[in-house]
Amino acid sequence: MVRKINVCKGVLLALALPATVVLPQQSFAQADEEIEEIITTGTRRDDRSAADSPVPIDVISGAEFQQNSSADVQDLLRTAVPSFDVNTQPISDAATVSRPANVRGLSPDNVLILVNGKRRHRGSVISFLGGGISDGAQGVDISSIPSLALKQVEVLRDGASSQYGSDAIAGVINFVLRDESEGAELQVNYGSTYEDDGDNYRIAGNIGLPLGESGFLNLTAEFNDVEGTVRSVVRDDVLALIAAGNTDVADFQLVNSYTSEVPQYWGQPDVEDDIKLFVNAGVDLSDNAELYVFGNYAERTATGGFFFRNPTNRGGVFAGPLVDPITGALDPNGVASVLVGDLAGVGVSGCPAGIPLTGTNGLIMDPAVLAAVTADANCFSFVETIPSGFVPRFGGDNEDSAIAVGVRGEFAFGSGLNYDFSVSSGSNRTDFFIRNTVNASLGPNTPRDFVPGGQEQTETIVNADFAYALDMGFASDLNVAFGSEYRKEEFDLFAGDAASFALGPLSDQGFSSSSNGFGGFPNSSSSDQDSVAVYVDLEADLTDRFTLQAAVRFEDFSEFGDTTDVKVAGMFHVTDTFRIRGAFSTGFHAPTAGQANITNVTTQNVNGQLVDQGTLPLFSAAGQLAADFIESQGNGRPQLGPEDARNLALGFSFDLGESTWTIDFYDIELEDRVALGADVDFLTALNFTDGFVNNYTSVGQALTGLDAAGVINRTDFVGLDDLQSFRFFSNSFDTTTTGVDVVGKFGFALGSGDSTVTIAANYNKTDVDSVGTLNPISAGRVRAIEDLLPNVKGSVTWTHVQDSLRTMLRANYYGGWDDTGNGVDGMSAEVLVDAEVAYQVSESIEVIGGLANIFDTFPDKNPGAGDLGQLYAESSPFGFNGGSWYLRARMTF
Repeated sequence: MVRKINVCKGVLLALALPATVVLPQQSFAQADEEIEEIITTGTRRDDRSAADSPVPIDVISGAEFQQNSSADVQDLLRTAVPSFDVNTQPISDAATVSRPANVRGLSPDNVLILVNGKRRHRGSVISFLGGGISDGAQGVDISSIPSLALKQVEVLRDGASSQYGSDAIAGVINFVLRDESEGAELQVNYGSTYEDDGDNYRIAGNIGLPLGESGFLNLTAEFNDVEGTVRSVVRDDVLALIAAGNTDVADFQLVNSYTSEVPQYWGQPDVEDDIKLFVNAGVDLSDNAELYVFGNYAERTATGGFFFRNPTNRGGVFAGPLVDPITGALDPNGVASVLVGDLAGVGVSGCPAGIPLTGTNGLIMDPAVLAAVTADANCFSFVETIPSGFVPRFGGDNEDSAIAVGVRGEFAFGSGLNYDFSVSSGSNRTDFFIRNTVNASLGPNTPRDFVPGGQEQTETIVNADFAYALDMGFASDLNVAFGSEYRKEEFDLFAGDAASFALGPLSDQGFSSSSNGFGGFPNSSSSDQDSVAVYVDLEADLTDRFTLQAAVRFEDFSEFGDTTDVKVAGMFHVTDTFRIRGAFSTGFHAPTAGQANITNVTTQNVNGQLVDQGTLPLFSAAGQLAADFIESQGNGRPQLGPEDARNLALGFSFDLGESTWTIDFYDIELEDRVALGADVDFLTALNFTDGFVNNYTSVGQALTGLDAAGVINRTDFVGLDDLQSFRFFSNSFDTTTTGVDVVGKFGFALGSGDSTVTIAANYNKTDVDSVGTLNPISAGRVRAIEDLLPNVKGSVTWTHVQDSLRTMLRANYYGGWDDTGNGVDGMSAEVLVDAEVAYQVSESIEVIGGLANIFDTFPDKNPGAGDLGQLYAESSPFGFNGGSWYLRARMTF
């Protein structure tokens, strides 16, 4: 049975992607062979480029895609596509729930994601802690796609905004769903790491059913559970407390149930109740019309950790002022102390300002003052209730759903005018939680668990696509594709519980407000924007040797104006075995409604210190104060609008003996990139608003004074009293990314079987041309953009099929990189080796065993691991779990 993915070449996947695909229920080896036969002009199967396409396209079969220890689609892409990067997110706020990924070193929202050729809705998570490269990005949550639902994955490695609109700058990834109308498949996986943690299991099933005589209904269900790992060390400050005689911290170190005997959660997050459902269906309405429907529902809970809160020096909770070493009274020449609050009001009960730290090395509290505080019901310190300090646990419940409905076919049989009308809607929602923490300003009445609120992204898209083939006397018909698109997106922010953002009674005594680590959203809000686009796409073989493509797209946004983008691409067959191809295109990325309106306060590591920083809307009250301050410097006023791209590509594809090769060079210029700019000192901006008359010394004092003077409305600044600095989204910096992709493949007979060797390599380098003048990015982010990812990645994969035995051996190379987050340069290049062996026990049963990272390779250890407990850098391009193993049983019916 034939399933139509596209109306015709050029409508949904304009750059020579397959117009018709067939995949009956077969073995892995048979399926691979079938896909290779049916890929059309210039496209080869497997994870390799389409050799005859004017632009490079990788095509990865669903069977090949799953040759990996992980079931997460992002990890599978990292292995299959050298220019795709994603890493573990152990302590990264919302990025723990939905990991940001990069293509060609660009932002996650600079790559377009499609499912069955239709734009996929964005995720709800905005990555505030994205390692520098992904900071502020709002990409698609592709982890909600079950790998068993995929027939193949097509990766277009070139700009394509003129075909698809916003975001298609680094490329396009299209997930093509399975469409069998018969047969079923069941997979059961179990695996773990060499360290005996990170246990994971997966149960997945797929079934194809007929709909009438010509239709199909294909269903996929998947359930995953992944336990966290621990790759941390006991922090130096913890060891010092234990050595000084702090028995509470010593006990915490031994029995901490969160972190397996280490008071710091640093490792792979836990992913629980990970359920993924996908449906793909189609039925012929007539000889020239087809109705199609596909959609999904997914949910999961991801839980990570935050940094350890030291019971002697965590600001806003434990750290007190300098005090007299005997009485605990304020003394600017005194000693450090643990903070004490007066529950009856400032100075009412005569409580000491702090408990002096006078014991061993200034780490043990004075017992007399501690006893006095404990005995007085009106005096309170968190060492009374949490003497060992604490480690917050942060995570989120994520829910994803989508549905697409369309009709495609030919207007009248024989007319030649094809159409595709479709409507799709998708939503992604994350509800956050943070446990084992405090709202310090509430004192002894603080809850320990909070619901800080949630975020939801909703998108609705209406498409009308047409295509017609004209005989113009060329070597082929001129394919004319044209159409329009309407897209609306909405971003909703849901308020947290009252305690998660409350400004409690102790807030004026040095105790921080809001849930410590991730403050709650004080208000619910909703924002939306829409756009309308039209496009024309032309393609023809002008001669037997020369193929030319051209496209233009106009798009108008309700909030950011309009943009027109073009593309010209071509291929020339120099000989039957040597081809030259090239492309020029312009592109854009429009800010999302979420980026324009998000509010978030988080705890970050800045030069070894944990401080509260925020992200606020440029058009909020605080954002406008900052814009006023920046404008006063004489460089203009910050703005938020689309970023612009220019892509150049030049490639060669050739056959060398029995091997095929492609080499593609690219150059991508991005201007006015939408980004979180450098931190604005909140107190300085407030004092500027005051004309530096009162020279306020704290944010809370400045907000109170400006409100009293009628300059601001205090209610516009709820929850910001402890905010030291904040950023906002604006058009900021410019970059140039250059690189080359090399892909080769050759097959040969070995013994009584067949072998295939595939080589894929990528060199990628991004330079920051300008940090921006109005709201410049920080030097740290510049370093991350330029040096955090390896410039060179590659893999060599050998697969062999012989009778009932199938084997795979893969070497993955990761070039050197800089751990910019910890200030460590020259991290070593590494080679990770994977192996998989599969045996076809019977016609319907296959058993598989594999090792990932056989030699248990880790990134270089962090030389400053004792500072925050990070044994390995979170930005390691291949993770830090070490080796792992897995077993899989596959049954077909």
